[in-house]
Amino acid sequence: MALTAMLLTLLSSGMYSVVRDWDNDTDVLDTQLNETVAILQVERALQGAFPHSYLDTESLGRFIYFPGEDESLAWVSSVSPQRRGGLTAWWLENDAEQGVLLRLAPAMSDNPTARLENTEPVVLLENYAATFSYLYEEVDGSRRWRDDWPGDQLGVLPLAVHILFSPVDADAARGRPLEVVARIRANEHRTIRPAFAVQSDTGVGGFSSSRQVGPRSGGPL
Repeated sequence: MALTAMLLTLLSSGMYSVVRDWDNDTDVLDTQLNETVAILQVERALQGAFPHSYLDTESLGRFIYFPGEDESLAWVSSVSPQRRGGLTAWWLENDAEQGVLLRLAPAMSDNPTARLENTEPVVLLENYAATFSYLYEEVDGSRRWRDDWPGDQLGVLPLAVHILFSPVDADAARGRPLEVVARIRANEHRTIRPAFAVQSDTGVGGFSSSRQVGPRSGGPL
């Protein structure tokens, strides 16, 4: 009986260890899947960024809505996580206690900042902090990154957005930094030129001939 009790104890302890390891692996997998889905949603929303313009009632000027800073970013996208029609305003920001927060609001014809501020945020990535940088093109054609993008002053969207999600607590966040590099699709065709006709010498019969010039591209984006 003593030997049987000892064997049962060993078997039960071994089974408990297997179940515990299984639960731990399942929790890690669930966490990684949630992080992957969140990153894919943000990347897709940035790729669908829309040059949303609004009228400022004080200056009576129209401005592009894309207030990008090194630790926060708001933009209007044609992509909605609820698959709703129309445009959606997104806002990512850091919270020292919770992590990276996300706010969503419908984008109308005005500045959506007030609606975003009145929206209850959700935790996108717990125990993470986001750092943003923005790609632009110099006059000489070279491309560089900057840590802010005041869309109302620049009047255009950046070529791409890079987001680095760094774990605040290495144990809680599994110590795995995450990255998003999203190219803004609204800039894909910005170098295409329309076709036009160029007048040349007079042709046969007194009719002027023309040379058709097709679309040109200034090089790869």
